[in-house]
Amino acid sequence: MKLWKGRFSKAATSSADEFNASIEFDQRLYREDITGSIAHARMLGKQGIITPDESLLIVETLQDILKDIEEGKVEFTIESEDIHMNIESILTERIGDVGKKLHTARSRNDQVAVDIRLYLKKETAAVRSVLTELEDALEKLAKEHTDTVMPGYTHLQRAQPVTLAYHLLAYYQMFSRDMERFDDCLQRIDRLPLGSGALAGTTYDTDRDFLAKELGFAQVLPNGMDAVADRDFAIEFINCCAITMMHLSRFCEELILWSSAEFDFVEIDDSFSTGSSIMPQKKNPDMAELIRGKTGRVYGDLMSLLTICKGLPMAYNKDLQEDKIPVFDAADTLKASVSIFTEMILTMKVKTGNMEKAAKYGYMNATDAADYLVSKGLPFRDCHEIIGRMVLYCINKGIALDELTMEEFKSFSDKFDDDIYDKIAVRSCIKAKRSKGSTSFESVEAQLADIDEKKNERS
Repeated sequence: MKLWKGRFSKAATSSADEFNASIEFDQRLYREDITGSIAHARMLGKQGIITPDESLLIVETLQDILKDIEEGKVEFTIESEDIHMNIESILTERIGDVGKKLHTARSRNDQVAVDIRLYLKKETAAVRSVLTELEDALEKLAKEHTDTVMPGYTHLQRAQPVTLAYHLLAYYQMFSRDMERFDDCLQRIDRLPLGSGALAGTTYDTDRDFLAKELGFAQVLPNGMDAVADRDFAIEFINCCAITMMHLSRFCEELILWSSAEFDFVEIDDSFSTGSSIMPQKKNPDMAELIRGKTGRVYGDLMSLLTICKGLPMAYNKDLQEDKIPVFDAADTLKASVSIFTEMILTMKVKTGNMEKAAKYGYMNATDAADYLVSKGLPFRDCHEIIGRMVLYCINKGIALDELTMEEFKSFSDKFDDDIYDKIAVRSCIKAKRSKGSTSFESVEAQLADIDEKKNERS
């Protein structure tokens, strides 16, 4: 039965009913919808808009319906369109006319707005949980590899030696910012739209502050038209998901490269790899590739909701029914990706010997050789040119910088002395870094100590 049938002289066709219905995907909001309705019923009873007995009956019946849904005893129908009307229909079937009073001083417009905000509050907490696990995993790995030397890259070319811990902590900082973004986004989500009616408010003496307290919202949205039309908070949530997925994708790209025979820095555990249907020797990093691919999917969710909202006049429009699919998909995809990624990095094998061997070649100590000449009083640009000529000379001879004889060093500059060999050793290059936030062993330990301190402050 349509709850709005009074205005219409003809019933919708079955195809129109099917096209119009959203119950197939919005049924996952059943808990949020019932939670919002219980708060609304209590407010109606408190304000004397319905009797206390009616309020209590509605609340108790809604609680029974929630229990029945979770036990699989309720079947939703397309005829009732969406989760809101399905639950109201079930309520009315069970308690008759009293159930029809629940929608007093409320519209589906503010009802769906409060549902999705309640849902995103819950999802933000879930995302924070998996991100915390990922941060803990990165911190654990970093502490295990403070002495693991590897090449640092720019333009995917070997640039300067760093430690694996330093590299991992760079991603830790990325995911920490993601956490901050979700926390900040939550401030916009955590605002109550319920009580706004369709767009203009209501003539009943409602208490929206009571609703906010009942539902755990930090504040009440001040303008009813904005409250029902706004989906900025959902766009912002998906944007946070998209940025986090981008960070995961960047890391996955490196793991895919590192697990190749050409790099051979890591080996992804068998439990997170797949084989080939035709090539018996293959071991593919499919989980990392899937996360990289799913990043594009979440970008699509963001673009979808931005496009849905871009041309909507005030206030609510049916287009907004389509907001839930991208929101659900972005949240689900992000949580699954973060969780599988965390498991994958905790089980992968790090080939520390191969990493350190790679760090010794590629002239990554060239900058330190230039800094050595700077310490002898030469201008940096002159030092840069001298070392550049030395690198070219070494390339032509097929040797490393530290394989030059002292006679060869002095042919480029008489400032070189025997201490140059120690200065351009890989671990010396790392140890010599002094700036805050550098790759030096001392700096990495300080970064890890700062992480521990911040975790202790939060707990």
